[in-house]
Amino acid sequence: MSKVKVLVACGAGIATSTVVLKKIEDLFARNNIDAQITQIKIAEAASLQDSNDILITTTMLPTEYRIPAIKAMAFLTGINQAKVEQEILDEIAKIQGN
Repeated sequence: MSKVKVLVACGAGIATSTVVLKKIEDLFARNNIDAQITQIKIAEAASLQDSNDILITTTMLPTEYRIPAIKAMAFLTGINQAKVEQEILDEIAKIQGN
C-alpha cells in the first residue's frame, strides 16, 4: 500500500494547521495509515494538488480542487470531530482502493 500524501492547510500555514496536523498524525497512527503530511498555506493548495491525494483545511476554500478537500474546523472546536475523522478515513480508504 502506498503512502498517502496529505496537505494540511490554514490561512497562514502556521497556527491552526499545526494543531490539526498533530490530530491528523494521531488519527493516522491509530488507524495504521502511512502518510506523508505537508503543512501549507491555503494559497499553495492549488499548485500542490496534483502531487497530493487529499487536502484537509481549517479555512474557507478559495476554489475547487481536483483532490478531496475536507474542512476540519472540528479539530479546533471539538464539535463533530468524530464525524470529520470518519470522513477523512473514508476518503483515505477510497484513495487506497479499499
